[in-house]
Amino acid sequence: MNNTEYPSKLLENAVNEFSKLPGIGSKTAMRLVLHLLRQNENEVTNFGESIIKLKKEVTFCEICNNISDNKICNICADNSRTKDIVCVVENLKDVISIENTGQYRGVYHVLGGIISPIDGFGPNDINISSLENRAKQNNINEIIFALPTTMEGDTTNYYIHKKVKKYISSFSVLARGVAIGDKLEYTDEITLGRSILNRTSFL
Repeated sequence: MNNTEYPSKLLENAVNEFSKLPGIGSKTAMRLVLHLLRQNENEVTNFGESIIKLKKEVTFCEICNNISDNKICNICADNSRTKDIVCVVENLKDVISIENTGQYRGVYHVLGGIISPIDGFGPNDINISSLENRAKQNNINEIIFALPTTMEGDTTNYYIHKKVKKYISSFSVLARGVAIGDKLEYTDEITLGRSILNRTSFL
């Protein structure tokens, strides 16, 4: 959409900002902006303040790196969880996907990415060192690799295994009910749940 098509510079600026979000083109951005314009001022203010508050105050769990409101996330703080089983995931969306299955009662480690040289992500760009520290300090009996079933995901699995294998007795991966190349967030809950329950030994 050309600048001359905007009747207002304020409208143009708002559309441009929404267009920066992943998966949002200019037409969708325009619909979102017009929707906000139809809302009352309090609703729009609450929307804006929630985003600002999120950016300013959100923190990451000191144990697993999951997004949290507190120093320790609700999952790590839950004494009913099995603390010696750690599921390694790429991001928060994977935690949510696995939690929605209701089939997993261990804890997590959120890497914040996977090793992908093409995208500029190396081992030092994701939370591998903190997982190694957990392995050294805690009584972890099993690590479950729940990373994408891609070359990058497999590379990350092997790298982590090499770094922590002397501290951990058991490694497993999700059963291949999750199709090769799939991300967990696109996998239905039943398939993902079965993949956790039927996980197989790594290597």
